[in-house]
Amino acid sequence: MRILKLTLTTLLFSSLLMLSSCTKEQGCKDGNAVNFDSEAEEDDGSCTYEGQVVMWYGEAVAGSLVENEITSLTYYVDGQIVGSSAASIFWTSAPICEQNSSITVSKDLGNSSNLSYTYSVESDTGDVIWEGIANFTANTCTSLELAL
Repeated sequence: MRILKLTLTTLLFSSLLMLSSCTKEQGCKDGNAVNFDSEAEEDDGSCTYEGQVVMWYGEAVAGSLVENEITSLTYYVDGQIVGSSAASIFWTSAPICEQNSSITVSKDLGNSSNLSYTYSVESDTGDVIWEGIANFTANTCTSLELAL
């Protein structure tokens, strides 16, 4: 009887070990996700994403703004202030996200790899100079040139 119990216990323990070694590590397998798990063997649908947009304009636009006596700009995304700058500040080409003096907006995209938000840019007199849609893509810095 004792040998039978020992054999059954050993058999049960061995079965549990085999079952536990068959389970795959679950996690986010998308390399574009914020929570990418390189050790995950099976995607569990938990991926979350973040995207960035950098807004900018060139010298001709800055000159036009200053000529129209606009001294500063306030930037909004999804109705929230995301930054401000002097109207005279311009770029000769698109800045990279988070570059000094750039207006870079980061958005938590949740479990979507692409989301669109409204944006607007207002002058110091409260006039809307630009408005439109900014597209945020997972793990990407998207350049949004503002033109007149």
